[in-house]
Amino acid sequence: MQSNVNAKMNGNVRRGLRLSDILVTILISLVLGVVYHFWGSVYGLFKPLFFQADEMMYGMWFAASTLAFLLIRKPGVALIAELAAAHVEVLFGSGWGLSMLLYGFIQGLGAELVFAAFRYRNYTAWAAALAGAASAVGSMFVDIYMAYTDSYVLWMYLAKYSMRIASGAIIAGLLMFALAKALERTGVASLLRPASAKDYAALDDSRDV
Repeated sequence: MQSNVNAKMNGNVRRGLRLSDILVTILISLVLGVVYHFWGSVYGLFKPLFFQADEMMYGMWFAASTLAFLLIRKPGVALIAELAAAHVEVLFGSGWGLSMLLYGFIQGLGAELVFAAFRYRNYTAWAAALAGAASAVGSMFVDIYMAYTDSYVLWMYLAKYSMRIASGAIIAGLLMFALAKALERTGVASLLRPASAKDYAALDDSRDV
């Protein structure tokens, strides 16, 4: 009976993204894409406080990648989720236009690389925070490529991107980790993930009874 469990486990580990995984990822991205679109209003409230204070809220724009991965736990999900959410923003008529797709790709890639570094087996708050911070770093490189910060001096760079990286770690990382845990408690998350060895063992035990 144990061999059956091992066989199912191995098959499960090798299995890549299923159509259902992609559809759920897109659904998550659709919801967060709408949030992204309206988040600009929240973001703008912080702008008058001090130089680049709005960067403290920037991390929400990285949330799709971390939340989708924490829920589905499959390779490629973080990248797909962030890129899909960027498409939703574009469809809503984002003022950033098609450049949003470049941001979505690079931000999603940043989170994806972090989860890949852990071989897609680390679902902790620490890993999520690193992924959120990596998305922020990715967005920084796009800003530089798009020449949005050409007039900045060193202290401006440090102030702007230190707040953005911290925001990515806290909002996209820790906050999305807490949300994923809350969804786990409702049982929703278990419906989105492949069965584990524990699940197969329980199934085999029930058949033996």
